[in-house]
Amino acid sequence: MARARGAGAASAALVACLAASPGVLAQARTGAIRGRVDAGELGAAHAHRPAVVDRARPVAPTDERRRAVVYLETAPRGAFDDVGPRRARLDQRNEMFVPHVIAIQVGTTVDFPNNDRTYHNVFSLSRVKSFDLGRYAAGRSKSVTFDRPGIVRVFCDIHSHMNAWILVFAHPFFAVTDADGRFRIEGIPPGTYTVAIWNEAATAESRTVVVSAGSEADVGFTLGRKVP
Repeated sequence: MARARGAGAASAALVACLAASPGVLAQARTGAIRGRVDAGELGAAHAHRPAVVDRARPVAPTDERRRAVVYLETAPRGAFDDVGPRRARLDQRNEMFVPHVIAIQVGTTVDFPNNDRTYHNVFSLSRVKSFDLGRYAAGRSKSVTFDRPGIVRVFCDIHSHMNAWILVFAHPFFAVTDADGRFRIEGIPPGTYTVAIWNEAATAESRTVVVSAGSEADVGFTLGRKVP
């Protein structure tokens, strides 16, 4: 009888394991990379610059320019599997693109809504994706699908001071730092990787990181100003 109960318990445990969601099982087989990108010289350079104040709300574009994109230089096997359509958003507000930097995966459609009080004309001359959306009024939105990896710089043909960056990756292992410079990249298969950072005004930097299943690897960076 005891043996039967033991067999039943083992069978129940197996059923529970098989019934576990794929996301939970995948998380157990993968790891994560987290850390912080310190503003370094860029932070000191922007510390005493005043914010650009709009009648509707204050905006501090220099803080946005300190954000960095952290990513794996080489993607693990299986990272290129199609996960279906994706969308992102690059707003137009107070004659600025918000946010100033976004990172997306190949195949993502980016919406460019005009939530300003004036016309805008979003365009890019980048080799990765060249486009011109034409002028459109407040309340309207247009979109672009990005089908090649690389860096795309975006402008407004009407307002020369407006610009933003779109980093397009062929894999999903990347993150944009938050206001405190922190980031986290999840779902990484175990292995040794080169983690790199990008910032429009900083020198490139990379670190070698070992990722283990079910654990988090910590890595830190400090932004160094580019030499003109």
